[in-house]
Amino acid sequence: MSDTPLLTTALNDLHLELGAKMVPFAGYAMPVQYPMGVLKEHLHTREQAGLFDVSHMGQLKLFGADAAAALETLVPVDVIDLQPGQQRYALFTDEQGGILDDLMITNAGDHLYVVVNAGCKVQDTAHLRERIGSRCDIVELSEHALLALQGPQAATALARLLPEVDFKSWVFMTARSITLAGVECFATRSGYTGEDGFEISVPNAKAVEVARLLLAQPEVAPIGLGARDSLRLEAGLCLYGHDIDTQTTPVEGSLLWAMQKVRRAGGARSGGFPGADRILQQIEQGASKKRVGLLGLEKTPVREGAELVDAGGRVIGKVTSGGFGPSLGGVMALAYVDTAFAAADTPVFALVRGKQVPMKVAKTPFVPQRYYRG
Repeated sequence: MSDTPLLTTALNDLHLELGAKMVPFAGYAMPVQYPMGVLKEHLHTREQAGLFDVSHMGQLKLFGADAAAALETLVPVDVIDLQPGQQRYALFTDEQGGILDDLMITNAGDHLYVVVNAGCKVQDTAHLRERIGSRCDIVELSEHALLALQGPQAATALARLLPEVDFKSWVFMTARSITLAGVECFATRSGYTGEDGFEISVPNAKAVEVARLLLAQPEVAPIGLGARDSLRLEAGLCLYGHDIDTQTTPVEGSLLWAMQKVRRAGGARSGGFPGADRILQQIEQGASKKRVGLLGLEKTPVREGAELVDAGGRVIGKVTSGGFGPSLGGVMALAYVDTAFAAADTPVFALVRGKQVPMKVAKTPFVPQRYYRG
């Protein structure tokens, strides 16, 4: 255990007031669950709306006319063509094509708004300053909280507070400024649960007031990290440091959907990002391993780190995330397997306490994503 005291978010006292069980996560004290419990919190988010504190994430603004072109030298995605109000998923890659972090980039008009993972934000910020700090101004939003309102009734709850906003025109992966509790907030229609929802950046001084305002809506309940993990796993979404890291490339991680044609071979701005040679080669020739979804054929839970074998007992891969899906009603996992075993419905076996547990390769998401696309 580290002797370093845990950091707290602006909502720490509110979590305690609401009866949260707090745990260390990425250097912060964070709520893993509330009295409702992880299972009910998960189902409440799928059926109504949940409010998550994700203030431990890193928020940054990049200013300057050259910011988009500069940031594009660090990611294999199209940043230059991102229109004002548009958001995009991206990856920082290293010189070997490994993934340093995954992040969200939004064109906020006069700047780029970037959200990075909590456990990577110190090195991500240093990476940005070192590589492109001479081309744009990089500002850390250390005095801002980040709230995620997620679920099929998230828009209903938010619309009650914002009657002036046209929610039908506000689609998935777009952003706008909104006013809550008398303060301007920056909100994106996005999230990491597979549901419709919003991520709202709010100054720390107003974070509790905004959170209470949202929690006062009849659809909304506070949700902890436990349910956040089961929700994102059902949605087939990667958790950095588990399902993707520097030992995996975007091709191996099955994240090619995030790489626009303009950055691929033959595209107008092909390459030009760290590890481009290896990544473009893998796109053309294939990779030796691939991230896949797995469904359990029995009720035995399969957890991160479990080895995978074929029918003959030969090791063919490893589980990177696993658990029970409350909405799915069964065992699910994300894993890396030798590419020969990556096709849907391929039988594999997870080794759990010396026993071979039967599973099959399955397409993700395990539960249909319900983002609002208009």
